[in-house]
Amino acid sequence: MQPRYCYSLATVYSLATVFFHCLFTVVFISLLTPPSIVHIIPFLHCWLEPVSKHFTVRSTPVVFGNGTFLGSFSAQTTLNSEGLKPLFQQLDIDDPESVRAARDFFKEKYGGLDVLINNAGIAFKRTYWNPSCDSFKTNFFATRDMCNEFLPIIKPGGRVVNVSSVMSSIALNRCSPELQARFRSNDITEEELEGLMKRFVQEAQAGAHSQGGLTVLSRIHARKLRHERPADQILLNACCLGWVRTDMAGPNGPKSPDEGAITPVSLALLPAGAGEPHGQFVIDKKVHPW
Repeated sequence: MQPRYCYSLATVYSLATVFFHCLFTVVFISLLTPPSIVHIIPFLHCWLEPVSKHFTVRSTPVVFGNGTFLGSFSAQTTLNSEGLKPLFQQLDIDDPESVRAARDFFKEKYGGLDVLINNAGIAFKRTYWNPSCDSFKTNFFATRDMCNEFLPIIKPGGRVVNVSSVMSSIALNRCSPELQARFRSNDITEEELEGLMKRFVQEAQAGAHSQGGLTVLSRIHARKLRHERPADQILLNACCLGWVRTDMAGPNGPKSPDEGAITPVSLALLPAGAGEPHGQFVIDKKVHPW
């Protein structure tokens, strides 16, 4: 019997004011042997559609879920037109209980995950950003907690993709040489990174670059996986989508959603037995220094 796939994209999307908007997205893909159920947690379908197409050409079950269900019906209509039958499951990555419940759901029902794509983030208008805003809570800390809960249930041969931003590298270049050296060191720990993030905020003076911590965290988690589960051949990488035309990024980006999906999908579908890339930062399917 051909293996089936289960996908889960979890989203909380809220328009808090006319000045900023928030997007929380997590993609789960779990390899299944016999199931026929399709679970779908929809989010902004402009990114959901191209990602789904790459996987569903060889799969049946798909699961998506979101926190507020904003845009769910629009996404459901789009997916139905592609021959999919979406169901919904709620997940808010800023809520530890919600994250643990989702982890338990996939562990108990499917035995774990084969692919986890973290695409969580909040974007604020530059004028209205301040260090106390929630961008770091979601872009770094909540995503870190997601990884710590879900990495143990990634199956052998699994793939993990953390969506970051090349802008974080540009922001780091504005920081002190000492801070740059620690962020780019090969022995930085998760605990040290957490402490450095506050300095990064102050020196970079740009909340949108909170995803820089996610790039470094990806290297830390990749190193940990290689040390603790070497035989499982799990590959974990960070990537930048580029400026994509979405509800969040606006209509002027040079990339279509289909083009933006190419890099994370390629990392999610690295072939069995591949050893690289691992712990890298990837742009347009090419490894870049950070």
